[in-house]
Amino acid sequence: MESPERPGRRRTAALVAGAAVLGVVAGVCTGYVVQADRAPTKLPSLSQPVVAQAKGPVEPLSAAYDRRVKTDGDLRKLLLKRPKGARATDFGSADGWLDLGDYASDFKKPAEAFRYELQGEFRRAAQTSWHSGTYFVDIRLVQYHQVAKPTAAKRVEDQRYWAEREPNTGSRPLPGTGDGMVYVHRTPETKSGYLPEYTAEAVASRGDIYMDIWISDAKPIPESKVMDLAKRQVAQL
Repeated sequence: MESPERPGRRRTAALVAGAAVLGVVAGVCTGYVVQADRAPTKLPSLSQPVVAQAKGPVEPLSAAYDRRVKTDGDLRKLLLKRPKGARATDFGSADGWLDLGDYASDFKKPAEAFRYELQGEFRRAAQTSWHSGTYFVDIRLVQYHQVAKPTAAKRVEDQRYWAEREPNTGSRPLPGTGDGMVYVHRTPETKSGYLPEYTAEAVASRGDIYMDIWISDAKPIPESKVMDLAKRQVAQL
């Protein structure tokens, strides 16, 4: 049910619009009277100088001026390189690519995630992951066709919703992005027989690409650590 204030506001808006129309009509009538007493004004010539057309084929824009030159290429090349001394994880993609089935399988409800991504015009995804001791990093770039809707931005919105539901979580905007955020979850996940797991994450979109970074460690993760990683990954896009 609509609130009782809405019809009143609509009526006020209609009255203001009606007054504006009456003002326009009055102004037009006054303008005709003034113009009728004036001498005719000579119009400028309709002919304009002809601009010479360039000859030859048009060179395509470089990657510096056209992002699609870069993002339509090998998506894996836009991922951050594994740091020296870090080792590849055994749960990462062998060739750096993730098909839709592999990507959806990491969600708590894979079947629902598969349908969601399919409806969102999933195009392709690339992944890199590494670890150094108990410190793990997983970065994914997911690209969408985006013919019907801006799915990359919607994915950021969805992930921000879930991240902000976590208790004892710190957050900061990711500079250089319109929607990017960095989250540090300060309460670790604990399980008998295992080390505590602290996590942090960063999400952002750039055009048709959704960026998702996940970090875990057995000790608290400084915000500066995930922020630095996220800034460098965004700079690659």
